[in-house]
Amino acid sequence: MTLRIEPETEADHSPIAALVAQAFGRADEALLVERLRIDGDIRLSLVARDDVGLVGHIAFQDISLEPPQAGLKLASLAPVSVLPSAQGKGVGSALVRAGLADFAARGYDAVFVLGNPDYYNRFGFSADEAVGYDVQWAGRHFMAQRLTSRPLDHEGELIYPQAFFFGAI
Repeated sequence: MTLRIEPETEADHSPIAALVAQAFGRADEALLVERLRIDGDIRLSLVARDDVGLVGHIAFQDISLEPPQAGLKLASLAPVSVLPSAQGKGVGSALVRAGLADFAARGYDAVFVLGNPDYYNRFGFSADEAVGYDVQWAGRHFMAQRLTSRPLDHEGELIYPQAFFFGAI
């Protein structure tokens, strides 16, 4: 399987919605991606294509800290989606690695994610890096990966886009 990771295009929007709903077995995450896109909150959206077509998607959003830490650049990864038929073949890993590399190149300090530690730890995400930040879903499934050597305060409220607070996710 030849896999290509590339930025989404407008023509990908409907296929992404279908893919995300299939990957999660429900529409909530697809609606989240749509709301983030409509609100202009998606900072990076990548798709994975194989020889047949679209098999994966990942979205990242900027988040902020209150009170602010001067010059701090933070992002959230949500969601990463892979068609069930393509899961276990490295598609999600390729998307996560490509996104993290992009944010590191842009000088972001950290990326946060809410997800399965067994999956995200392999990319360098750690619950310990997220400890101290105030966010409603804090716990062992809330993790961060530091992308720079800049010291982080590990305190304050993480401010997510409004789309995260509409409906069940």
